[in-house]
Amino acid sequence: MKTIASQVSEFVKSKPYLSTALSQGIINLTSLAREIQPEIEKALRKPARSGAIVMALKRISDNEEFLSTHKIVSVLRNLGDITVRSSLTDYCFKLSETLLLAQAEFLSAIKEKKDIFYTSSRGVGESNIVVSSNIAPLIEDIFRDEICIDKIDSLSAITVKLPNDNVKIPGIYYFIFQRLSWEGVNINEVISTSNEFTILMHEDSVNVAFEVIKNLKSL
Repeated sequence: MKTIASQVSEFVKSKPYLSTALSQGIINLTSLAREIQPEIEKALRKPARSGAIVMALKRISDNEEFLSTHKIVSVLRNLGDITVRSSLTDYCFKLSETLLLAQAEFLSAIKEKKDIFYTSSRGVGESNIVVSSNIAPLIEDIFRDEICIDKIDSLSAITVKLPNDNVKIPGIYYFIFQRLSWEGVNINEVISTSNEFTILMHEDSVNVAFEVIKNLKSL
């Protein structure tokens, strides 16, 4: 049976930015109730009192699911080092029987190079390799027999060290990427381990992205 409370909850869950704003207490519930009243009445197929919608919103904003935002903030305040690298190139290769052999040859060739950036990720049908642009010719030589699906130049990477507690708190990555989205930062790729993650973006966006991530420490 559809109730005002259930329909308000469904509406809020369909609007991620709204759920965050509710958890932070920055929305006037009476105004919001009037705004969403037609949607709620449409879902219920009957009139719904504005006061009942306000009460439902109040319960949602106090709910532990939404209060988890505060747990996320406490983790983000303890972010570790933020490292920025520029002049990167991202290659996407089709998986093949020889791709790993080419990667092994490449790793052997760069083992003495200390000041370069290298990372790779492997999917079901393709593999990405991100390197400092100054060794891009080496990639193109060693992987010359592989199928290159895509190549993107002029990228920068931001690597963030996360507290160990990050694996216990759901929603941390969403919280970070939400704020990057608000600032118009388009992310080309995300690479993560247990306690750190790296995002790749065009060099034009790196300063904005760095400020967004740095400011998370002072939430």
